[in-house]
Amino acid sequence: MYKIAVLGEKESVIGFSALGLSVFPVEDQQQAHDTFRALTHDQSYAIIYVTETWYDCLHEQIEKYKDSVTPAVILIPGSGGTLGLGQSALDAAVERAVGANII
Repeated sequence: MYKIAVLGEKESVIGFSALGLSVFPVEDQQQAHDTFRALTHDQSYAIIYVTETWYDCLHEQIEKYKDSVTPAVILIPGSGGTLGLGQSALDAAVERAVGANII
């Protein structure tokens, strides 16, 4: 059975544990890189949510999975609110799939 992971700052991800998701609070770039690498190599995670706060330091790793089915890497807003990165990624994925931005 596949699992869902949530990676980001503690105040943003801790609540997801109440929903049964695996949460991975990170405090620095090295920890974010190591955790993301471990999650993507663990074949039991089908979805990995990453807060937009950590996109800048993980964007190269995240880009490797933009066209993969598993794990699906999805950006979500962090505790500071949205930066619009998740919506931009969704728009790009729809455009690649459909051939036009229909959103």
